[in-house]
Amino acid sequence: MAVIYLCRHGQTEFNTHRRYQGQVDSPLTALGRDQASAMGRRLRGLITTDFRLFASPLGRAQASAHRIAAELGTPEITLDPRLMEIGMGAWDGLDDVEIETEFPGARDGLSPGEWFFHSPDGESFDAFSARLAAALADIAADPTPIKIIVSHGVAGRVLRGLHAGLTRGEMLAAPVPQNAFYALLPEGRITEIPA
Repeated sequence: MAVIYLCRHGQTEFNTHRRYQGQVDSPLTALGRDQASAMGRRLRGLITTDFRLFASPLGRAQASAHRIAAELGTPEITLDPRLMEIGMGAWDGLDDVEIETEFPGARDGLSPGEWFFHSPDGESFDAFSARLAAALADIAADPTPIKIIVSHGVAGRVLRGLHAGLTRGEMLAAPVPQNAFYALLPEGRITEIPA
């Protein structure tokens, strides 16, 4: 059975300080490195046939993918820029206080998941979901039976939502663990797998 395993990068320094990374980067913490290695070990126990590993080119996803690859015994990672996190423009790298100080009221009335798409110079939901949908379609069409994707929090929510046919609200409310990953199965099914 063809399956796509979808992983989020491990914890980063910005995650610990509650900064929104977007398309800027922050290194993995020691915990984040351990989380990525644990995902690789868990995947090693699940994969019994040929696989390919795809990753966002952002540093935190690449670092996580390399740790997963090391556990799986393969150095080969295909980088796909379409798997990158939401680009929030001027909000990339800021925390809540900084966003509110520099852009007062810009997020008022928006749900926690929805506001990512409302920075003055960031990506819209439609553009973001279109690039992720194109990446997911190309990866799913790859003839290798098992595919692994290493991506990001908001990107992972939308990728899972696209696979399962969820509404925008359902996608953006989905959990984004760093100590678990997801199996995207035929017919839009999704299973969470603890690392």
